[in-house]
Amino acid sequence: MQRTVINLRLLAQRQASSSSIRSASVLAQVVDQRLNKELESIRQAGTWKNERIISTSQSAHIQVEKSSNDLLNFCANNYLGLANNKEIIEAAKTALDQYGSGLSSVRFICGTQTIHKELEQRIARFHQREDAITYISCFDANAGIFETLLKETDYVISDELNHASIIDGIRLCKAKRLRYKHKDLSDLEAKLRESHAETNDNVIRLIATDGVFSMDGTIAPLPDLRRLADQYQALLFVDECHATGFFGATGRGTEEHFGMMGKVDIINSTLGKALGGAAGGYTTGPKALIDLLRQRSRPYLFSNTLPPPIVASAITAIDLIEKDPSLPGRVLANAKYFRDEMQGLGFKILGDQHPICPVMLGDARLASRFADEMLKRGIYVIGFSFPVVPKDRARIRVQVSAAHTKADLQRCIDAFAQVGRQYKVIK
Repeated sequence: MQRTVINLRLLAQRQASSSSIRSASVLAQVVDQRLNKELESIRQAGTWKNERIISTSQSAHIQVEKSSNDLLNFCANNYLGLANNKEIIEAAKTALDQYGSGLSSVRFICGTQTIHKELEQRIARFHQREDAITYISCFDANAGIFETLLKETDYVISDELNHASIIDGIRLCKAKRLRYKHKDLSDLEAKLRESHAETNDNVIRLIATDGVFSMDGTIAPLPDLRRLADQYQALLFVDECHATGFFGATGRGTEEHFGMMGKVDIINSTLGKALGGAAGGYTTGPKALIDLLRQRSRPYLFSNTLPPPIVASAITAIDLIEKDPSLPGRVLANAKYFRDEMQGLGFKILGDQHPICPVMLGDARLASRFADEMLKRGIYVIGFSFPVVPKDRARIRVQVSAAHTKADLQRCIDAFAQVGRQYKVIK
């Protein structure tokens, strides 16, 4: 009997060993035949993305690992320069002492603290809405809204250049999906008319757009979108990640920029750019919608709560913006100066009067080499290429901050002029 048990154990061990060998063999085959080939194709295309390691806090002036050189940072979403603001850092430290580093839970189980409710109320007041709900990121906010709100009989009509998180969020819902050409009102109206082939009175039609498009720096034509939404009985959803905190007279985003506060039905945005630069996203709008998201939104129900130090950072960022109305004007003035000077040199700069300033180069390898040369001159910028932007539309996306001085801007412009002439991009 004992010998039989030993034999069975040996057999089980051999089978497990054999199974492990087969598994390792399959993995090795996948790595060799698919993953390594895909990686090599990225290298050959000149679109490999190296991560430069920053050894300082996020700021207009930074240092990178293995270098003591001072670099001017022109590729962060730190629009107001608040990522290393002393008041925000102190607020985060205080919250860390009072509330701890995290909740180890989701909101509805045991993950909601007084500080989370305070932030949501502040966001709602800032946007002049009834209520707000926070997520661990705006990617999650966009992943949670469409699936929760829209049913199989509904329609979502999306700008073709919307952010990847909007595209992925729309993919998760069961609504009929239509896409209109970027900022093309005639195409949007055609899609809205197409949606009216459905005569059910309970159908929701939702127009989805970025307020500011992150790769091109273009601004959605909100007044016209609102007009079409009203004409065709549609809701208007706007992602304000690249507008909240600094766009518009008091930093309340694209609808304030157009003088139409309160005219957008649903706003999603982020805490991870102008509002302190840490992390977190949110949806703000009617209370009934926010209540439904708390009950049904999967990213909210199944993701850990925002860490208290990040929540305190965002509250303090809102405080600073409301106390100092000059901040939004400062970043926009810097953006105008940079755009005007660069265009005067002969560079093609995409977008509207926004601190996202894409310097168009076309070729992916050129964009990568150009960024490397800029780094040698003390300017930290990144080349953007496929799949982040369309093929043959490679660029260096410069992002201007309120923290940049006039001297910072001129140093960057001078470096662009030198490298631009070196590669014959400009005369």
